[in-house]
Amino acid sequence: MESNPKAITGSVSNLIAELGKLPGIGPKSAQRLAYYLLRASREEAEALADAITRIKTSTRLCSTCFNIADGEQCPVCSSATRQSSLICVVEQPQDILALEHIGVYQGVYHVLHGAIAPTEGMGAANIRIQELIKRLQSGDITEVIIATNPTTEGETTALYLQRIISPMGIRVTRLARGLPFGTELEYADDVTLCRALEGRQDF
Repeated sequence: MESNPKAITGSVSNLIAELGKLPGIGPKSAQRLAYYLLRASREEAEALADAITRIKTSTRLCSTCFNIADGEQCPVCSSATRQSSLICVVEQPQDILALEHIGVYQGVYHVLHGAIAPTEGMGAANIRIQELIKRLQSGDITEVIIATNPTTEGETTALYLQRIISPMGIRVTRLARGLPFGTELEYADDVTLCRALEGRQDF
């Protein structure tokens, strides 16, 4: 976003430009956020800056499921109360937030960090499928819930996973079709997501 240099300082213009790079933030929203931060106290601004810095310096991928973690394992994998024999496969870490929010699922997760999309040069080797297979080879897994997004890429990934997991003798299920095609998991409402999880079908 370009700003008139006579009407706005360089530091404010720079902040607006950086905020405008965030997903879902248009020029007007970037301006509102920038001026909100100008009015905020120094402590509030520094707390935000510190949170942004920490997320880049203190987080890593969980060594087990590849969710975001502060240490070796994420909170789900390190919990003694989760059902480790049940794995829910999702595309992105934010999908876990959607499933955890409804408070129904008690298993663990595996984050692929993408989906198979040949037109975009994304194949099975580009996402965390081999790491999932290694987890399944432990022999302790009884069911894999495929919770990829109901999109063309998500369905392609789901079918690929079903073909390679089923011969291992592990039950493979898919979220019920309560999720409209084309809707990303993180944007589904709680009721729809809960019904899709509880009504999962053998795949």
